[in-house]
Amino acid sequence: MKLRVVFFCVSVLILSSCGSSKKASQSKTKKSTGVVLNESKPEKLPSVNEKELTKKLLNKNSSLNKQTLAYIRKYAPISVKEMHENKIPASITLAQGILESGRGRSELALKSNNHFGIKCHTQWQGERVYHDDDEKGECFRKYQFVETSYDDHSAFLTERKRYSFLFNYGAKDYKRWAKGLKKAGYATDKQYPNKLIRIIEDYKLYEFDKVKKKDFKLDDKATEVVEKEVSSKNSIAKYYEVTKGDTLYSIARKFNTTVALIKEVNGLKDNVISIGQHLLIQ
Repeated sequence: MKLRVVFFCVSVLILSSCGSSKKASQSKTKKSTGVVLNESKPEKLPSVNEKELTKKLLNKNSSLNKQTLAYIRKYAPISVKEMHENKIPASITLAQGILESGRGRSELALKSNNHFGIKCHTQWQGERVYHDDDEKGECFRKYQFVETSYDDHSAFLTERKRYSFLFNYGAKDYKRWAKGLKKAGYATDKQYPNKLIRIIEDYKLYEFDKVKKKDFKLDDKATEVVEKEVSSKNSIAKYYEVTKGDTLYSIARKFNTTVALIKEVNGLKDNVISIGQHLLIQ
């Protein structure tokens, strides 16, 4: 009888140990960091009078949030760049970045450079972090540069059909864009549109929607460098055939280039690509 009891206890311990190991293994799998993807080093962008605007705002209203003003000074130019490349109002992109990243100071933003709360989704192969959001321990994309999260945010909106109606709105119609994002299911917060609109109007972010493409140019030296890079890539040109699941963003990552450069050398006006299409990469 004693032997049976001892045998039973040992069996329970072994099974318990196996179960723990299995759970640990599953946990380890879930916490996989993914592969380190090549991200292009952010280019230096021209000013969009962000310093002058924030200075005027502060002079008129000293109670404005200093961290928000600092965020605007840092990321307004890339918001304008995304506007010219992807037809998304700069004010919307910038307000979303401010709101969703907690002015760049949220836990998720600080540990992953993810300023738009973009989740992993099935196609993401890059590094990842886990953070409590709608559910506990959700998977979010991790970037080397904040600027990459801005590019990814634009790709997220331009490459999904449910957001396509937004691009029928004017680039300066930030109110319709804010309400349209909620309508398309971008956010679960019922007050999301109002929060975006308030940020845009309190900090006059709509001024960045007025920046024309001809006024948003790099200096001569920077332009010369870009032209040399395009020329260099064309000199060793090769084509890539688009397959199922590909996006311009994933292709750019695969070949260590940028969405903007792929669009430029292929004469693309938007981010829409189709299976079997041949794209000039280098």
